[in-house]
Amino acid sequence: MMQQLFRTTKWLLNIQLTALYFFAKSSINLKVYKISLNGLQRTRVISTYILIFLSLWVTTTPSLVFAKGASNDIPENASAKSYGDGWNCNKGYRKSKGVCAAIVVPANAYPTNKSYGQGWECKRSYREVDNTCNYIKVPEHAYLDYSGVKVKCDRGYLMVKKKCEVIKVPANGYLEESSYGPGWKCERGYRVGDGACIALKIPENAHISYSGKAWDCNKPYTRQQNSCILPAKN
Repeated sequence: MMQQLFRTTKWLLNIQLTALYFFAKSSINLKVYKISLNGLQRTRVISTYILIFLSLWVTTTPSLVFAKGASNDIPENASAKSYGDGWNCNKGYRKSKGVCAAIVVPANAYPTNKSYGQGWECKRSYREVDNTCNYIKVPEHAYLDYSGVKVKCDRGYLMVKKKCEVIKVPANGYLEESSYGPGWKCERGYRVGDGACIALKIPENAHISYSGKAWDCNKPYTRQQNSCILPAKN
């Protein structure tokens, strides 16, 4: 079967090459021998050659494409590629051992029609577990983020052992938008200590630093342990 298709393709290709040669040879002869034809007759002759060439080319090209496509064994539930050789599986099917196997979409999932991955994804509020889609239990004071899979606690709550517990903010502290840590920070001029916000002890000739959690000496004073002193004069 393959040898016969090869011979057919070769035969059709020879026809196209012959038509091309005939067209080129005839055009050259008209110029070389300067056939005594008036302009209108010469135009008609050349037009006839062009029509013959195009007819042979157009009629044989589909056959070549067909012969090329026929050489590929396309399995069931597949279609030939729009360009090049080979084939692709139809939507809802995936290549498996040379055939197109149906994609099994589990409950609470939808097909993705992508050439990579498993061919399906779980719906929002469901998470993939062992090729199934399990419902995500959202605890009280929580919600699903934009991904539809990750659980986040409401403002003022922190995730502790799969539950959202209220954040206890100490005096001189404020809520912090973070998924880790205690969920709060101390105000400027205070530092964290034993779950509380302790006021900084700022010595004379000093000020609160840029971070707000420590202090620096005023110029020209320099730090010496927990105090600010003037540098010694030479």
